Amino acid sequence: MTQVTSDLQAENPFAAQTIVSGTPVVGGLAYGPVIRPGGRPSFDGIDATEVPDDRREAEMERFTAAAAVVADRLADRASHSTGVAAEVLTATAGLARDRGWATAAGKSIKAGVPAPLAAIAATDQFVEMFTKLGGLMAERVTDLKDVRDRVVAELVGLAEPGIPNPDVPSILLADDLAPADTAGLDPQRVIGLGMRLGGPSSHTAIIARQLAIPCVVAATDLDRIPSGALGYIDGDRGTVGAEPDAETIAAAVTESREQAARIAAWRGPGRTSDGHAVAILANVADGVSARSGAKAQVEGVGLFRTELAFLDRAAEPTVDEQVQLYREVIDAFPGQKVVIRTLDAGSDKPLKFVTHLDEANPAMGVRGNRIVQTFPEVRTHQLDALAQAAAGAERATPWVMAPMIATVDEAREFASVTREHGLTPGVMIEVPSAAIMADAILAEVDFVSIGTNDLTQYTMAADRMSPELASLTDPWQPAVLALIQRVGEAGARQNKPVGVCGEAAADPLLACVLVGLGVTSLSSAPAAAAAVGLRLSGVSLAQCRAAAASAVAALSPAAAREAARAELGA
Repeated sequence: MTQVTSDLQAENPFAAQTIVSGTPVVGGLAYGPVIRPGGRPSFDGIDATEVPDDRREAEMERFTAAAAVVADRLADRASHSTGVAAEVLTATAGLARDRGWATAAGKSIKAGVPAPLAAIAATDQFVEMFTKLGGLMAERVTDLKDVRDRVVAELVGLAEPGIPNPDVPSILLADDLAPADTAGLDPQRVIGLGMRLGGPSSHTAIIARQLAIPCVVAATDLDRIPSGALGYIDGDRGTVGAEPDAETIAAAVTESREQAARIAAWRGPGRTSDGHAVAILANVADGVSARSGAKAQVEGVGLFRTELAFLDRAAEPTVDEQVQLYREVIDAFPGQKVVIRTLDAGSDKPLKFVTHLDEANPAMGVRGNRIVQTFPEVRTHQLDALAQAAAGAERATPWVMAPMIATVDEAREFASVTREHGLTPGVMIEVPSAAIMADAILAEVDFVSIGTNDLTQYTMAADRMSPELASLTDPWQPAVLALIQRVGEAGARQNKPVGVCGEAAADPLLACVLVGLGVTSLSSAPAAAAAVGLRLSGVSLAQCRAAAASAVAALSPAAAREAARAELGA
């Protein structure tokens, strides 16, 4: 039996031969054979012979064609996906079309470097640059390497790289997955996901939550779990194990399936066992994801990400084009609450028609609402389109919120222009300064929504993609919970709604704590809504408040989780 550490022994209820710990991001239990991704394309055998002068133009055309094929494939997958999966696939397709990357490769090709090696060299250049920039730009390294591998495979005639498609339901373990791979997972074949790298709000974690696949990230000792072994993912405890006791794991899997059936049978509306109402809402990105989300047990939309209309566009979409997209989402929830976030572009989601000078730290640069400093017409056109999309007796007035608000003046300015368009104004609380000034900000707007992904990252000064810092980017961090409590108390004093639309809202246990902190609505991937609603229905508001107080008083994320479990009888 492989030695396990003493703190994991207490979390080894299945008597597994090997167990490693990570950060839990999607709850549930999955059990099956362990598989791993195949190797990425080998670059060792690529012909390095210098390309003659008279063939270099053709070699450049060959590179351009291969990049276009990869971009088109990714874009096609995006068109058949919804929500975050569609968004990240579109953004990855944009990398394959990126002019800077293509220009860097082109310079090498003009000097006689074969196209595959030019693609590799250009990628190395950008990987070094993105890594030095850190933060959100560093998140693109995995995406860019994935694009490189796909383009090189196309150039040398290899099959497109990707994850295996197992014959039986299996547990997929990997160092990391490119978003394009994660978005293509079949949740009937890949039933559990364990990552050695990544964090709680990485794209892999977010898409796994959208697909309702139990997931653990930042499991640094994951290599100890052998491929081919019978393994499990415990997305509640944050552990990955191999060769558990067959009888024990079988009973646990049966209980997990029974719990899944109870979740599937839950019907809203969201409320605690003593009748305290909590709106359970959906995060959506377009009409397709909105119509799909409307079939879930949700009461409206808590976050409509509008970026999909703008990504990978050479020019700003027209007002009429935007109206069509927004109206699809609003019409999917007739008469219900629809909260729309204005464009959150910049940093890791650059726009081709909006250019900024190179920023030393893009994660803290011109992103979100700050775009109005240099391109105010983009937000004006968006508000015009939202107002037109909302027109009509059968539509409720949308709630519109601005991302990356840091000051009271910014909140006041956004509220003014939003009300001029006949819309209900709110702001995102993603920056610690906004949480600290919550009372003054709420005096200017009609509601706020907490984006826990960025609030955690900025509060803890930790890149959410760094596996070494995964414990810091855990939304259970007591410091983050204390800021949420401050916002919740401000909302209660002013009798104004306080929502959470970050990934924390998809964690059923944390959802109870958030309600205890004063949060009035929870918005997440529609697949997570029923689990959150069921958990809330089994506890009282007093229990939620007790769990919240204990979690805030804890000294670590793990201690906060255990304190909440103790109060909630979990």
